[in-house]
Amino acid sequence: QVHLVESGGGLVQAGGSLRLSCVASGRTFSDYAIGWFRQAPGKEREFVVGMKWSTDSTYYADSAKGRFTISRDDAKNTAYLQMNSLTPEDTAVYYCAARLGGSYQYAEEYEYDYWGQGTQVTVSS
Repeated sequence: QVHLVESGGGLVQAGGSLRLSCVASGRTFSDYAIGWFRQAPGKEREFVVGMKWSTDSTYYADSAKGRFTISRDDAKNTAYLQMNSLTPEDTAVYYCAARLGGSYQYAEEYEYDYWGQGTQVTVSS
């Protein structure tokens, strides 16, 4: 089992950047595939970006391509989401999620077993 805690959210102007962190405790972090999701007010939670556990290959939702970058530092048990060129449409609570192993590109909520509490990102125009 792994426990996830996100941080790094805040208020930023349009065009700005933020880096979110997700610190994991529990089992070996490198055994887990990682995903970032977000939920805007009045909307369902949606997939943003994911990283496979074995190859560290990444995959992105269209809304994130070219602007967001996922990375991980297994020595620090931490995953990151670098977000650039932010727009008001990126305003949401951002969640990191983890699942043990697997070989696919997991982009659905039910495919992840562990979730953080979320961190608020607000982008002003």
